[in-house]
Amino acid sequence: MSSNNRVENDPLGPVEVPANRYYGAQTARALRNFNISGVAVNRMPFVIQALAQIKMAAARANCDEGTLAIDKRDAIVSACEEILAGKHDEEFPVDVFQGGAGTSTNMNMNEVLANRASELLGGTRGTGRLVHPNDDVNRSQSTNDAYATAVRLSMIPASRGLRAGLIALADALNAKANEFKDIRKLGRTQLQDAVPMTLGQEFGAFATTILEDCDRLKETERLFLEVNLGGTAIGTGVAATPFYRARALEHLSRATDLPLTGSKDLFEASWDMGAFMLHMGLLKRVAAKLSKIANDFRLLSSGPHGGLGEIVLPALQPGSSLMPGKVNPVAAEALNQVCFFVYGMDTTVGMAAEAGQLQRNAMEPVIVFSIHSAMELLRNAVVAFSKTCVDGVLPNIERCEANLQNSTAFATELVTSIGYEAAAKLVKERLAG
Repeated sequence: MSSNNRVENDPLGPVEVPANRYYGAQTARALRNFNISGVAVNRMPFVIQALAQIKMAAARANCDEGTLAIDKRDAIVSACEEILAGKHDEEFPVDVFQGGAGTSTNMNMNEVLANRASELLGGTRGTGRLVHPNDDVNRSQSTNDAYATAVRLSMIPASRGLRAGLIALADALNAKANEFKDIRKLGRTQLQDAVPMTLGQEFGAFATTILEDCDRLKETERLFLEVNLGGTAIGTGVAATPFYRARALEHLSRATDLPLTGSKDLFEASWDMGAFMLHMGLLKRVAAKLSKIANDFRLLSSGPHGGLGEIVLPALQPGSSLMPGKVNPVAAEALNQVCFFVYGMDTTVGMAAEAGQLQRNAMEPVIVFSIHSAMELLRNAVVAFSKTCVDGVLPNIERCEANLQNSTAFATELVTSIGYEAAAKLVKERLAG
């Protein structure tokens, strides 16, 4: 054994663990078993924070019940507070792709808290620690209710972050709508001449559709407020008492400042992924709307001389290694690509949700990673699109007016006065030159 390692034991035997780490044997095994993506669970900070809050609530509830000593409770709570403060982020290196329905992530947290709490009590890390990861930190819990509750709670702050980004984008679009409110232009359907409108109306519609989904995101928060904490392995509540369940939920509600409720059917709650599917479906809807807006920006700015050319996007970088002066709509293109990626994540979540057999869904880790990734990517993309593109977009007033004057849009306005057939005849004559 290297002098830089210590030996810890788990039910499968001894395991070497880096001496300077708070995690233990089961985390070390997971690092060897799941060397897959190189993306660690600490890339989802809201999951880590929620799981720490659950361990804190569980320690308090167990102490209230008299099954955990006060000094151990206080040490576990202090260790949780350190994690919530971001002091031990590097201690959660397990890959996001992992078997076991999140057991590796749950045990990663249990081991870190046990070793750190032991130090706070004057003990050491490792086999001789004063606080046990299973008997103390994980008391009255299973991965199937602790991890499952944590990933639900993690959705709420992540969704709020996305919503804030979308609102900022809508504000930027509304500002442009007001700026462009008097600029006449041609409205189009099926890419053909339709009727007159203003550029402000076009941008205002972009903002409205985004704000609609901000409202839907706020509504979906309630789906994650119902948790199965206390249901333990499959919903029977084995190894936990009704007293513990009520107290743990009470402590967790206070810690998170959320109106949490217990699942009415703990058996169903142990495997049902319906809330995640609904939320992911909404993210796909958001992505579809954003991609449509990106498409319209690209189309409206096309040319600039050989296309529509009705808006001018900020020149962010040279667009070609061969064609001089070419500038591409790169911000809109990047937003499109993120949206396409999110569509794929929706497919992943749907397949993983139906792949949970019997009383537990072992695919929950990829569901959680997909949704968190989708929200983070969408948030980052809309922030970038707003700052680098929307804020600097300019109207090409002359082109807007020219396209309108050269169109057949005037004919629709004549229908009520001269009739459809007469108006259609005028259009035909104009197109004939």
